[in-house]
Amino acid sequence: MAHKAKVSPQFKRLCTQFGKILGGESEIEEGPVCFVTRNRRIPAAILGRRTTSPLVRYQLFSFESLDSSGRALCLGETALFQSQVNRLLSNLRKNGITVTAVHNHWLFENPRLMYIHWESIDNPIAFAKKVKRSIAFLG
Repeated sequence: MAHKAKVSPQFKRLCTQFGKILGGESEIEEGPVCFVTRNRRIPAAILGRRTTSPLVRYQLFSFESLDSSGRALCLGETALFQSQVNRLLSNLRKNGITVTAVHNHWLFENPRLMYIHWESIDNPIAFAKKVKRSIAFLG
């Protein structure tokens, strides 16, 4: 469960704003880490069975280790269709965000799903806006 003790009001406001920009639910984990979750609508099946599991269709974003200049370690990942991978990679890179992984999580899923992870040291609000622009085409 989220541990909210010793978190500044400024961090709480920043986390709420970060979540609103990204269109997800924000919470503060011990650290403090601002963690945002969002689920995509992805019609998919695994082993021939329809799935709407959050494990399959999630988007996750976070920031932590905020420094005095307002920059933080910012991370993100999303599920997407194989056909969307190259566009997302290009969008993230154009926004100065480092892509760290592209891989599958499941076997025998239909359609083929991939997962992309990325990272940046940035102002969390600037990062959220860059990510929002980068993933907008995913719907």
